[in-house]
Amino acid sequence: MPEPRLKRWARLAGLYAVFFKIGAITFGGGLAMLPILERELAVKRDWTTGEDLMDYYAIGQSTPGIIAVNVATFIGFKRAGVLGAVTATAGMVSPSLIIITALAASLETFTHIPTVRKALTGINVAVAALLTHAVWSFGKKAVTNIAGAVLFLAAFAALFFFKVNSVLVILISAGSGVVLWALKNRKAAGKGEGQ
Repeated sequence: MPEPRLKRWARLAGLYAVFFKIGAITFGGGLAMLPILERELAVKRDWTTGEDLMDYYAIGQSTPGIIAVNVATFIGFKRAGVLGAVTATAGMVSPSLIIITALAASLETFTHIPTVRKALTGINVAVAALLTHAVWSFGKKAVTNIAGAVLFLAAFAALFFFKVNSVLVILISAGSGVVLWALKNRKAAGKGEGQ
């Protein structure tokens, strides 16, 4: 039976409001938003799980666009289909659009003020702390075995020391994940046949 129209609009309004709040109170892009997205979507509202959120982040990282906006689109689609995806995405980008429009109109008048410069420096430090926390939290959930740890270290070394293109690292990591999964399944199937 189709969902009543009023209930559907309430669901969409709720999606917009939650993602507007997330977009309004977070700075620093996708990874900095991870702890807030997890708290708001997985812990408070049970709209997704931490594991699904990590999957959305991984997909969002490897597709065009901003990670947090991609995650909003995934969650919106999961909750209310295509209209939900559009609504959640609009909610996520609305605060930035409003703030950037206001800043662009008055940027020249206050960027030279020392207090404003110091405030922006403080925001950058807070964003660095948020990113560190997000990476640590994400890493604990993603690296769950020795194969994952080896893959993590190899990817980190490739990116940090050898400056390998991140797209190539993502593709190789995805391929490695599929190969490891296939080997694990083959090994499990072999054990099942031997019994």
